[in-house]
Amino acid sequence: MANDVGSLFNAGPQVVAGATSEEGLSFPDLGGPAMHCTDGTIDNVAPNEAGCFEQIRTVLSYLPDCGTAMPPVITCEDPTDRMSPDRRSIILRKRERMYNPRKIINTVVDEDSFFEIGPLWATTAIVDLARFDGHPDGIVSLNCEVNAGAIDALGSQKVTRLLKFLDVFNLPLVQFVDAPGYAIGTVAERTATMRHGVALGLAYCSTTMPIFSVVVRRVYGVASGLMLDARDPSMRVAWPSGEWGSLPLDGGIEVGHSYELKEIERKEGVEKRKEWCRDLEEEYRRLMNPVRTANHFGIEEIIDPTVTRPVVCEWVKHVYESLLLQRVMERVAGKIVPSFA
Repeated sequence: MANDVGSLFNAGPQVVAGATSEEGLSFPDLGGPAMHCTDGTIDNVAPNEAGCFEQIRTVLSYLPDCGTAMPPVITCEDPTDRMSPDRRSIILRKRERMYNPRKIINTVVDEDSFFEIGPLWATTAIVDLARFDGHPDGIVSLNCEVNAGAIDALGSQKVTRLLKFLDVFNLPLVQFVDAPGYAIGTVAERTATMRHGVALGLAYCSTTMPIFSVVVRRVYGVASGLMLDARDPSMRVAWPSGEWGSLPLDGGIEVGHSYELKEIERKEGVEKRKEWCRDLEEEYRRLMNPVRTANHFGIEEIIDPTVTRPVVCEWVKHVYESLLLQRVMERVAGKIVPSFA
């Protein structure tokens, strides 16, 4: 939508004034970018019509001409073996501290190839198009700077929309996973997070484009399970900062061991209860170590964050040389029929 002239509404200001008594509304007040680029009706805003056309050209440059064609690959001057030592310090040692997920994405994808979709709505999720060694891909990352990264109803809708979009246009998906789970609380329940979360799970399990996951930090609950286990075989690596668990430890120990903790407090006092909580937390921290997960084949490899780009580029090259070619042939034969509906 063009910021200077764009507007969208079911009825104009005069009709609205007569029907609802809302008077004095301008076109932008009723249906301008500030309204619709923040609710998901419109994904992106541009300063003017020329900017809109430029964004459209950018999006089309990632896409094939039709669903039975390969996405266009361009020549890339950004080295695939480019290292970025700064990635080692993006995830802070203190687990409660937040970081900017876009910084991770920008250091891994081809230079100047990051195109974010819907940055002003559903800000718990970041979705975009990018390239790796000139090969177009979709990107998904949850935003830990908003709601600690817990995915809400709008975030579920945003990711669902991208998954179906990628499936239709034969684009693989690269995920940077830091998922504390679905949003909780009265606001989350009132906005139907559970219903939209189920739709997201359906999208992950019903789409068929290849997915590569890079676990950068938390892997908790159903949401992260859907993100990581939607494909068989799964392709996933982890940074040393990865953490696994069914629930976050903050509050999770109280829920999972409520009976034992109550009995200890009743029999031996509050101090003994606190001591037992500390012992449980230490034990669970040990179990959440990514090395343990790798030993049990929960991930393919633990990698140095510095080498993330070479690893992802190698996977993307393999996908384009073999998996996508096979997928296109299956679409031509009618074996795969993706739908955006």
